[in-house]
Amino acid sequence: MQAIVMTRLILNSLYVAVCFASLTVSAPNGFSQWPDRHGPNLDGVVAYADAERLPIHWTDTENVAWKAPLHDEGHSSPVIRDGKIWLTTATSDGKQQFVIAIDEQTGKILHDKLLFENEEVEELGGAVGFNNYAAPSCVLGPGAVYVHFGSYGTAKLDAETAEVIWERRDLPCQHFRGPGSSPVLHDNKLVLTFDGVDQQYTTALDAETGETIWRTDRSTDYEDLGDDGKPLRDGDLRKAYCTPAIVQVGDQTQILSVGARAMQSYDLETGKELWTLRHNSYNAGIRPLWVPEKKLAIINTGSRGAQLVAVRLDESTRGDVTDSHVEWVRERGNPRFAKPIEHDGLIFQVTDNGVLSCIDVNTGEELWKKRISGDYLASPILAGDRLYFFNQSGLGTVVKAQREPEIIATNDVPEMATSACPAVSNGAIYVRGKEHLFKIQAP
Repeated sequence: MQAIVMTRLILNSLYVAVCFASLTVSAPNGFSQWPDRHGPNLDGVVAYADAERLPIHWTDTENVAWKAPLHDEGHSSPVIRDGKIWLTTATSDGKQQFVIAIDEQTGKILHDKLLFENEEVEELGGAVGFNNYAAPSCVLGPGAVYVHFGSYGTAKLDAETAEVIWERRDLPCQHFRGPGSSPVLHDNKLVLTFDGVDQQYTTALDAETGETIWRTDRSTDYEDLGDDGKPLRDGDLRKAYCTPAIVQVGDQTQILSVGARAMQSYDLETGKELWTLRHNSYNAGIRPLWVPEKKLAIINTGSRGAQLVAVRLDESTRGDVTDSHVEWVRERGNPRFAKPIEHDGLIFQVTDNGVLSCIDVNTGEELWKKRISGDYLASPILAGDRLYFFNQSGLGTVVKAQREPEIIATNDVPEMATSACPAVSNGAIYVRGKEHLFKIQAP
């Protein structure tokens, strides 16, 4: 019996590795990869070879290899492939939107390309000072950069020349408070999410041609219609910013997409809705966390009253699973922006105002919590058994990923104040400040 259990565990581990091989293939020329804002496996986990080399201490000069100047505004996180770092910026009025490439080794600006000019720009409304017109991050494929500014435009660029291969400016959405969802690349499909006040849908484009493969509208009943039959608050309760997760369940690849009032799972190949989970929140902005060893999808529902919901995800997860497949619910003390990370059966997450908590992945029980200074929009990264958190004031805190709270180091560099997720490549951490991109690396 023991041998059978061990065999199953080995086979399960091999299966998970094979399923995600397309996300973790090494780049040519010996360069590391961080092709998505949450890393090669979309989970914020740093490869072992990089993790053991990351410094835990830095100042504005110590362990900073270079800093590269940035212009205008942007929340997009740096992504890295083949020795180039890519991110976006936009003017404060949204009339011009740029993509920038930086040499990973030297910090030299390789490309600074004005990609889109917009005559008509939707105002950010209540998100002024909070969101901007360059919030979605790029995603990288072999020889290609996919740049997304929501309904303002999506383009595929040649990664060497930054020349446009194709572009789409015909994907409609009234963002109301600005775009936020980043594109996802998998199996030659570019998945885009639009959760505006007028339309809420997911679409897959052919990554080679830019042509639409499928579009699926959300099936959510928002329960927000007023006496006049129109959505309350001009549809603001339908807004979301979430970047979906890609998970493998059996022989099917699923897209997990959290919206206002509900989340849906779609088949990557066809766009068919597979299952849905109802909730009471809106403004969802955190990518789902997939824990394949436990067959659990950890869902943050969004807004200030966000719940953390663990959904059992297997071949039986179909239809409305709200009352059938929820393993546990954490009602309060959850973030609105920073994605959680799982390590060794523990979930670590930080709230907007800096309350770090450790949660048992099997039960949802809080094992400990500790305040770390500042406000947090950026998702953490996990390097070995160390967690790295970067806040909006420039504080970088390194914490041990374990069952008891232990802060290893705090590094206060105001210039590194950030709202973007850090990236890692070749033993270095890349942090986007307001005016510079920083490379943190030990000599």
